[in-house]
Amino acid sequence: MADAVYTPPKIWANDTENGGRFASINRPTAGAREERDLPVGEHPLQLYSLATPNGVKVTIMLEELIEAGHDAEYDAWTVNISQGDQFTSGFVGVNPNSKIPALLDRSGPEPVRLFESGAILIHLAEKFDAFYPTGQTRAEVLSWLFWQVGSAPFIGGGFGHFYAYAPEKYEYPINRYAMETKRLFDVADQRLAQSRFLGGDDYTVADMATFPWLAPFVEGNIYNDATTFLSIHEYENVARWVAEINARPAVRRGRIVNKVWGEENQQLAERHSAADFAGKDI
Repeated sequence: MADAVYTPPKIWANDTENGGRFASINRPTAGAREERDLPVGEHPLQLYSLATPNGVKVTIMLEELIEAGHDAEYDAWTVNISQGDQFTSGFVGVNPNSKIPALLDRSGPEPVRLFESGAILIHLAEKFDAFYPTGQTRAEVLSWLFWQVGSAPFIGGGFGHFYAYAPEKYEYPINRYAMETKRLFDVADQRLAQSRFLGGDDYTVADMATFPWLAPFVEGNIYNDATTFLSIHEYENVARWVAEINARPAVRRGRIVNKVWGEENQQLAERHSAADFAGKDI
């Protein structure tokens, strides 16, 4: 059956009755909706996030820095986006775009706010001089990092929304974004046939940014069995790369920080020290 034809009105108006899973919190306006301060811990780095793919990028980076011996201890606080925590005055003060993750770096004379996951990864890489090569290799890493940042909306807000979250399923948008998601997997697969990691021989911020988006498809735990629908088994080089990265202890820790769903021993709503991982299945 063909999709119903939609004729846009002359002037668009917000329809919260037809917006799907997040209709109750999505609005066409920015800014705070509630006065509430953010919690603050003892460490210079304060992370406000959730264990979605974009949030996991940063917790993997922080755990990798600590694993490598850097003084990157941090406090991680859960921002429950389903409950609208991202629209509190405290969070909007750190990220006016009301999206996770957001980071407050208090290590200098004045606090530095950072929002957008790519910006946070680069800030941390430059701050600790880690996972961020120099010269021509850096250009390659930056290209793959921003490839991922630019691609995520097609996978999440595009394919994920229309395949899993939209109130009704329509053929055109699902096909449109399924095609683009598979194309992006093919881009990664072809690159990983040429090199061990996205940026070359070394593991970098480009891999940390991309892994949380591609790994759940390989593992089969995202968007209502999208793995089968998209034939993700076809991308053998991506699967090899996912397995190698997921074997890293820091990655396994980073994947559960600010996670508040799933098996209880794989959740960690807040992270304030390495001791918080005790008893967790990582």
